[in-house]
Amino acid sequence: MERGRLDVSRVLHMTLRRAAWAVPLALLVSLLVFALAAASPLDPLAAVLGDRYQRLTPEQRASIGEASGLDAPWWQAWWWWISAAVTGDLGYSRMLHQPVTEVVAERVGWTLLLTVPAMVLAVAVGLLGGVAAGLRPGSWWGRATAGLATIVQSLPPYVLAMVAISLVAVSWGLLPTGGLARPGEAVSTTGLLRHGLLPTVVLAASQAPWLLLAARESVLETAGSDAVRGARARGLSPRTVRRGHVLPAALVPVATLAGMRLPELVVGAVVVEEVFAWPGVGKALVDSALQLDFPLLAALTTLTTVLVLLGSWAADAVHLALDPRVEIDA
Repeated sequence: MERGRLDVSRVLHMTLRRAAWAVPLALLVSLLVFALAAASPLDPLAAVLGDRYQRLTPEQRASIGEASGLDAPWWQAWWWWISAAVTGDLGYSRMLHQPVTEVVAERVGWTLLLTVPAMVLAVAVGLLGGVAAGLRPGSWWGRATAGLATIVQSLPPYVLAMVAISLVAVSWGLLPTGGLARPGEAVSTTGLLRHGLLPTVVLAASQAPWLLLAARESVLETAGSDAVRGARARGLSPRTVRRGHVLPAALVPVATLAGMRLPELVVGAVVVEEVFAWPGVGKALVDSALQLDFPLLAALTTLTTVLVLLGSWAADAVHLALDPRVEIDA
């Protein structure tokens, strides 16, 4: 019981320390979004007006820019945005013609529907494949698994996406190329399963090799440890040794690496959503950057940062639960 209270107190202590610097970090990220966007050679007024921009005189452009606030210094625009954001008003998206809060509410669910199953699938494949390859490193399965994982981990997500579309969707015609449903059809559960399967697998494939190789190395190291040799000397069955020593040892690095890979998962989701026309946060993030939609860009970037921080905290909490001896820096 004392050990359980100690573990809870360590998680609480880590949570408080993470929160102490997570809030300033989120503010800094939002500030950098406005600063970097202001340094862009693109004109936000041209993005707003479209074809009308060329037909207006410089005086008319200046008048519209002043009235809309688009000509304000970036730091002042950021201050206006952050002052309203603390009250729950994230601004208005000129690109999508709706409040940013509505955009986030509509799209975050689609992103979670893609990323959560992808991460679960990646962890399952990485853990099971890594344990199997680590237990039989000299077998054809162990060598083939490690070799394939090494190759796949070197490929960026957009390459995996294009290869998957070319083979599975175009050449074999097994799954759709993207979107939520066929043109003219309403979104349905069956349609979502068909349209979401390929991007989910691609996103999982971009993360699974790292987890698999980490689990494999952990199993190889644990299998040659004194604890495992002692368990075998005591006459324990191979199954008991695997379940009691090898598998728990593989869980720790996989859980830790899963947390460390969250930023890459977010980047991969942005790419996958864009390639597969998946209407999530990632696609909106790319579109808002291209259109210089500052309120939407700042909100989505900050939200992504917060989600990564939360995921990192969760991974470290799991790490503490699996191995209470570990020391995690906040």
